[in-house]
Amino acid sequence: MTKFRFNRRRFLGTAAMTSAALASPVYLRHASAAGGEVNIWTYNDFVPKSFKKKFEAETGIKINIRLVDDQGKQFNLLAAEAPNPTVDIMTVAGHRFLQFIDNELLAPLDTDRLTNWGNINPTFSESDWATINGHKWGAPILSGMEILAYNKEIVSQEEAMTWNTLFSEKYSGQTAYIIQDMMSIVMLMLGYDGNMVAYMNDPDKAAAIVEEAKQFLIDKKSLVRKYYDSGAEVQQMFVNQDIALGHSWNGPAAALINDGFPLGMTIPNEGSYGFVYTYNVANNAPNPDNAYTFLNAILASPEIGAAMTKASGFISTYKDASNYLTDLERQSTSFPEEQIANLQFFRAEANKMKYGLVDPAVEAVKAA
Repeated sequence: MTKFRFNRRRFLGTAAMTSAALASPVYLRHASAAGGEVNIWTYNDFVPKSFKKKFEAETGIKINIRLVDDQGKQFNLLAAEAPNPTVDIMTVAGHRFLQFIDNELLAPLDTDRLTNWGNINPTFSESDWATINGHKWGAPILSGMEILAYNKEIVSQEEAMTWNTLFSEKYSGQTAYIIQDMMSIVMLMLGYDGNMVAYMNDPDKAAAIVEEAKQFLIDKKSLVRKYYDSGAEVQQMFVNQDIALGHSWNGPAAALINDGFPLGMTIPNEGSYGFVYTYNVANNAPNPDNAYTFLNAILASPEIGAAMTKASGFISTYKDASNYLTDLERQSTSFPEEQIANLQFFRAEANKMKYGLVDPAVEAVKAA
């Protein structure tokens, strides 16, 4: 088989070109020059480069971005800085809201200050998970899911329709996954509620389930090539043909598909979980006014939402964003209805119990 020649420069150049259309003044015509800065913790490509350049030029506000690759790490960093954080805006997944809220790390979102709030699809902005204690806590920007990604030249689609293939002897040493995310999926594979909501009143049952999932991953540890942390890592492993298949977020997988890599992705028969990324304002943020200026500007148009999808591969929450995607880009951010039926969203109700059990289990798997 011929090794795929991945042109990283072309890939990055393509992403830059797709975001170039954001240079129109219409996006920021209502933003007044403010000056100062806004500090943002977010994932790679969540702030389109041309948007950043235009925003800074028209508002005088400098955007300082610190890349994050894990919700748990972000929580720990923010908790260490409390009650006086250095960050203004974070990118928290909706199913992790309660952990941040209970520790008073987020400020309730004042949607009255966001004249562009109505540009978000209400499926995301007005859903049950988005409101806690009578408040909204984040502006939904991108949605995604945990998928099984596979090299179509090596793995068949039939094989990719079950998570069991990820743990098969056939592909020993050719797989990768994020351990914490796989804990929920393994629980689902074993017939349990990976959200753990069903066990909120039975902590002993919850602990036994996490122990079973932990032991499963320990037993299969010899088969995995690498536990990874970021989307860029799994992309590079596919490109280098270090792996043939792996658990991934759909965003990094879609980016490879759009660049021509022979990658496929499925929502396997056992099911998987979806999530929504949101922009959130930190409690006691040092630059709250600039934070709201940024939020209102980035919600200004479907073109911005499309640019975020083009760069990240995740699905935009903005109304009509898909109108600004190519056919291939739309294809790489959609799934057959029968696979969508296997998807459920992460929920937050049991997170305190869940991650209190899962986080130590993850460390135990790494150390085994």
